[in-house]
Amino acid sequence: MSDADRLHELLGLPAVEFQRETEGSARPRADAVAWRICVDPYDSDDGEVTWEEEFEAFLEAVDPSGVEALIIGQWAESYEETSAYPIGLVVAAADRLTSLRAIFVGDLVVEEAEISWIEQSDVTALLTAFPDLTHLGVRGGTDLIFPPVKHDSLRGLVIESGGLPAEALRGVLDSELPSLEHLDLWLGVSSYGGDVVVPDLAPLLAGTRFPRLRHLGLRNSELQNEIAAVIGSAPVVAQLRSLDLSNGTLGDEGAAALLEGQPLTHLTSLDLHHHFLTEPMERRVSEALEPHGVSVDLSGRCEPWDNRGPEGRYTAVAE
Repeated sequence: MSDADRLHELLGLPAVEFQRETEGSARPRADAVAWRICVDPYDSDDGEVTWEEEFEAFLEAVDPSGVEALIIGQWAESYEETSAYPIGLVVAAADRLTSLRAIFVGDLVVEEAEISWIEQSDVTALLTAFPDLTHLGVRGGTDLIFPPVKHDSLRGLVIESGGLPAEALRGVLDSELPSLEHLDLWLGVSSYGGDVVVPDLAPLLAGTRFPRLRHLGLRNSELQNEIAAVIGSAPVVAQLRSLDLSNGTLGDEGAAALLEGQPLTHLTSLDLHHHFLTEPMERRVSEALEPHGVSVDLSGRCEPWDNRGPEGRYTAVAE
């Protein structure tokens, strides 16, 4: 993931990196932006400022009671600290961050760390500390812990990974999240810790776990064809408005299974970008859905490595 993949907004608010030296008149209001807090552990000119010091400076400079969205960027050198370090500091400030509604943990790009190098932790500590949180985003699957949790307010959950641990997925699916409307999971590949198999998705696909779910993303997977096949008969699809199967190894066989399954014409959008479909299959998908008002993203057709066919297909994000 390049610098272009850095988070640009959260909760509909533009992302702005907190700067200590900004004059008061030039600093946005606390509730006007999504604040990104980060440090550069490789910058010898910054006096080795820690994330804790930067976060405390932020709380002093910006009215914490007005902050609605917070982005946790780089907090230390890769392999040095897990996300438990910044998460613990944010949790400790919960009584000051009384308006917080959205948090994203791990907004690091390849210039800072590969996605598989981001050391995560138990991110549900944030849900426990902030009962009014509506959106939680996480980047990185390494050491990600997500035990089952009950949270009445969460509407959006995004987990971006090059390899999602099955145990973390099971924790998500065993959680009580009655307000969840948007679920986006990057399943990744087995060589980077992605040990999810299709049967693990059964509680989600049954359509009873999250009754308000309207958007489902099962993305960036080396099992994209198998996922497409079970989506074709999954009860959850009937309640969706948008479906995202992008960034994975989807080929003609998976696309055909989608079209041969239950109708998808009730969707507003189907995202299949970064795929391995042939041109005839692209046309078949478009002609089946677009006349019904479904917006279909078929951009980013890929070619297998070394012309190896299905064995040469790859996800958009792995290491």
